[in-house]
Amino acid sequence: MPKEALRVQLFVTCLADQFFPDAAECAVRVLRRLGVEVAFDPRQTCCGQPAFNSGYREQAREVAEYMLDVFSGSDYVVSLAGSCSTMIRVFYPELFANDPARCDRATRLARRLYEFSEFLVKILGIENVGASFHHRVAYHDSCHLLRELGVADEPRKLIRAVHGLELVEMDDHQLCCGFGGTFSVKFPEVSAAMGEDKLNAAAQAGAEYLVACDSGCLMHLAGLIHRKGLPLKTLHLAQLLAAEES
Repeated sequence: MPKEALRVQLFVTCLADQFFPDAAECAVRVLRRLGVEVAFDPRQTCCGQPAFNSGYREQAREVAEYMLDVFSGSDYVVSLAGSCSTMIRVFYPELFANDPARCDRATRLARRLYEFSEFLVKILGIENVGASFHHRVAYHDSCHLLRELGVADEPRKLIRAVHGLELVEMDDHQLCCGFGGTFSVKFPEVSAAMGEDKLNAAAQAGAEYLVACDSGCLMHLAGLIHRKGLPLKTLHLAQLLAAEES
């Protein structure tokens, strides 16, 4: 870890703000435990991904320009979702490809923004955050985090270092859970079937908890678990890393 404390702006994301605030609070606790100065700018809003994915590029560009202003003075920005991280790091520069000044700002923000597990492992150089959790856990690779950002090892390194935890791998763990943002709204039957396949894989692996880095995946899977009355539980990675079971 760097000798001088790093300062970060936490990008909470819409779903964490509305449905998983505990994940954001846990991320703050973990970062502060590691000596990181954490700030939160209440002006932050949606990254623009729903509009972008639905083809509304002009509306997504307006949101993106606003977010460039919100995070303009940050040393680092830490995001709680691979999908939102991808929107900013990959697609913001694309949105402003014909606007050199804003494209430069977007590119500079993209270089400072990291998904939570990435920041801990790549920037802080830490795998063991002092967490303790005595359960069997499976990790779900969310699509954008895995395919767009190439993040697969970082979450697993952090999970394996949790005291008392047993990490079990699911068959076809790289497959989508079926959420896919607006995909789950447009194709609910297909989305639910894909989610059920993911839950079956977790059950076959003997997992008690299913951990992911994206709240969208967790919301989708937790809904299916609730409707089917399954004993499996879901956790955001930040919640797991904040755990301190005796």
